[in-house]
Order: sequence, then structure tokens, then C-alpha cells
Amino acid sequence: MCRSIHQLHNFEPPATPDEVHAAALQYVRKIAGTTRPSQANQEVFDRAVAAVVAATAELLDGLVTNSPPKDREVEAAKARARAEKRYAS
Repeated sequence: MCRSIHQLHNFEPPATPDEVHAAALQYVRKIAGTTRPSQANQEVFDRAVAAVVAATAELLDGLVTNSPPKDREVEAAKARARAEKRYAS
């Protein structure tokens, strides 16, 4: 589940609100142990996602770095090359 949570800091263009929400959703799903909460737990699940989104946004806004931003396309190509090497028959 959490394999789809990726680094969001120091990229150009910056992380979108959708990317932050997706990471928060994956985190809460992992902690809760379910991909879809029951109706009884939906409200608390949604509040937890919102809290993680807020904490993540605060973190990303506060982080500073001296290194230049990474290019998303270059990093994605590197990841594809690693996966191809790892999963080659």
C-alpha cells in the first residue's frame, strides 16, 4: 500500500494538492489496515486524512533546502530504469 507514497519535497513543479491528498490517503489506509472504511468509520477516516493533508502541507511549506529542485521526469525515468533492471527476467 505505502509503496505509492513518494517523496514530495524539492521537486519542480512542486507537489500538487492532489498528490498530497493521495499520499495522506495511502498513509491512513495503511495505519487503519483497510482500503475502504466501513460506514461507521468513514467520518473518522476522512478526518484523519484531512489532518494528515494539513500536517503534510505544513511540513512541505516549512522545509528548506540548498539543493536545486529535482526534475520529475528525470526521476521517473531513473525509477523506471531501476524497475526494469530489478524485474528483468
